[in-house]
Amino acid sequence: MLTFNQFLTFEHDLEHDLEHDLAHKRHFSPPKIYTAKGDLSKRWYVYFSFRDPKTNKLKRQKNIYGNANTYKTKEDRFALLSRYRKRLLKLLQQGYNPNINNTELYKVNTLKSHSSNTSHKTTPNNNTQIDDQNITPIQNTIPNTKQNTESSKQKSEPIEEKGMTLREAFDYSLKLKENQISPRSLKDYEYTTNALVKWVAKNCPDIKTIDQFDKKVASNFLNFILMATSSRNRNNYRLNLSSLCQVLENNDIIPSNPLKKIDALRSIPKRNKSYTSAEHKKIFEYLKKEDPLLLLYIKFISYNFLRPVEVCRLKIKDINIEDQTLQFKAKNSPLKTKLIPQKIINELPDLSKLDPEFSLFTPIKIGGAWETSETNKTNYFSKRYKIIVKDHFKLDKDQTLYSFRHTFISILYHALLKGSSTFAAKSKLMEITGHTTMTALDKYLRGIDAKLPEDYSDLL
Repeated sequence: MLTFNQFLTFEHDLEHDLEHDLAHKRHFSPPKIYTAKGDLSKRWYVYFSFRDPKTNKLKRQKNIYGNANTYKTKEDRFALLSRYRKRLLKLLQQGYNPNINNTELYKVNTLKSHSSNTSHKTTPNNNTQIDDQNITPIQNTIPNTKQNTESSKQKSEPIEEKGMTLREAFDYSLKLKENQISPRSLKDYEYTTNALVKWVAKNCPDIKTIDQFDKKVASNFLNFILMATSSRNRNNYRLNLSSLCQVLENNDIIPSNPLKKIDALRSIPKRNKSYTSAEHKKIFEYLKKEDPLLLLYIKFISYNFLRPVEVCRLKIKDINIEDQTLQFKAKNSPLKTKLIPQKIINELPDLSKLDPEFSLFTPIKIGGAWETSETNKTNYFSKRYKIIVKDHFKLDKDQTLYSFRHTFISILYHALLKGSSTFAAKSKLMEITGHTTMTALDKYLRGIDAKLPEDYSDLL
């Protein structure tokens, strides 16, 4: 039985032996405990470094968590990690090597330990040995001797670490995210992870598990995206990966989110150029003959101030002719209700006999089955507009379907300013457009250059 003094001095004795060994070999650093400065909401672990046979330099090894983070008090968590640390130190001193397989050494040491325990009486010197019968041999390791190394290579191949691969980890994170985000966002996340996994396989083939995915690798990938596309696209990749890695951190798959310390880059936002009064009138007149369905689609954007994707989401059941309202999923709200102007009501056909689940807009008519994603629907009308209108009128590339929303909000704002104060005009406009705050509306109006001063020629 250990005396209290022997128990207290055990760790000191081991470290003294370790320092003596390191003076000659320096194959590993003393194992240490990371306590996150006492924060129990974060993961605690034991960490150490071992000499890399290729570089001959000490290399940080995989953190050892065990069951420590299931304990809810500092004392219990630290006590268990202290045991892990002592056991790890003993194993390293016995010749365990985390770079190759330890199976043979483990068998030899187990036999020696068993022989020693049965043939010798306990002495004060060996009384400080802690029971190791429940220790599982470290994976991917082999004895730190040339003879044992050659023997192990002949008998067995290195054992793969049982950590989650990048693909497995991100699939797990996506599964948890599935019911929290929209299908479109989920597709974006999947595309981002596919691009990352493909890039890592090509450029960092040594990285197999998610715990090897660090800030440096993430930064290199984002730099690749930046050079291939734009800072805006790079920031979107960063945001998607950070969100998924945060899920992994919250679920103790990784110790920390490597994307947290990577800043977003300054990007120039895409600007949809408004139409002049002459341009939008000319387009409307042209579409009356060429494509009435596309014209009505544009009027939902122009008169109801909906985004193109919001128009594509509309179903027959969302239109209430009697109350003259429509309901839709907006950018900033899961369900929003808006008034339908009479100008649109007058152009709608009878919807009462149509299936409520039908899409309001389809490629060929109002009200019908159209089984595809909202992204495909939006892209379809954008391409249709380009072929029929943009190419015909040779419009600027930044004059899009979305531009009609900007154009008619500006028209409405200037109409409301006549005979009322700026605040009253913006208050009324906010009710119509659906902006939730005056600050958000002000920012939007500045962004589309709707707030222009009166003629100041007399001041010059």
